[in-house]
Amino acid sequence: MIRAGFIGLGNMGKPVAAHLAPAGFETTVHDLASEPVAELVATGARAGAHPREVGEHSDVVGVCVPEDRHVRAVVLGPDGLLSGMKTGGVILIHSTILPETVLEIAELARPAGVDVMDACITGGGARARARQLTYLVGGSESAFEKARPYFEATSDVAPIHAGALGQGAKLKLCINLITYIQWAAAYESAALARSIGLPQEVLEAAGRSNGQITELMLQYLVSQKLPDDARNSEPFQALMRSHMQIAEKDLAGALELARRSGVALPVGALVSQSMARLYGVNDPERR
Repeated sequence: MIRAGFIGLGNMGKPVAAHLAPAGFETTVHDLASEPVAELVATGARAGAHPREVGEHSDVVGVCVPEDRHVRAVVLGPDGLLSGMKTGGVILIHSTILPETVLEIAELARPAGVDVMDACITGGGARARARQLTYLVGGSESAFEKARPYFEATSDVAPIHAGALGQGAKLKLCINLITYIQWAAAYESAALARSIGLPQEVLEAAGRSNGQITELMLQYLVSQKLPDDARNSEPFQALMRSHMQIAEKDLAGALELARRSGVALPVGALVSQSMARLYGVNDPERR
């Protein structure tokens, strides 16, 4: 059995990492917050004081941190993964980042004999807990085979090997573009329905019936049913702001790829300016 590591125990990371120790992997985890680390230690994992320690005790490591700069710090920093991992190890980057970041990190990891793959995850926290998330993977076949036990331990859905290094990151940005455009459609149709006296439940029933409202859109529309006091509460606003910032980052990545490729994304560009409204964030500068 391979030794597994995981860094970044947030909304998506923790439920992925939670499957490793129960599956029999010797598992080492790390996060800046102590609470999720303690939760996984209680189920059989061990705590790593820093990414280097995770690398020292792991053959395959999943990284699920918010942005490109965080991935660089975790992998390349003074106490980063590369300072601890041995030749033959594999780093799986689950974060939604630009493909050139993956290529940069892989190039720096090559002298150490460590493989890097963009193994982006999609499906949300609930699917991760139910072992139903999907991996969108870029990288070599040999690294993919090394990581296969990790993929199989954390999801019952077959990973999608999108091709060479960087292709998984590209695919994830395309998928996220679909997600946020769907949410914008759901938001506007629900807003119109409310304004003309149609209950949201009636809209949802009609959309489910003809297939136009997807399960993803239904999940989003749950937030539109919350009372104003709940939506304006400090905990809700803090959570939605963090989601908004990630969404803005992901859409900026998609638009950057489009700019380089000479492709116009007018709807995506408009949606990218609407995330505060879609998430219900009280931010006059963004709304």
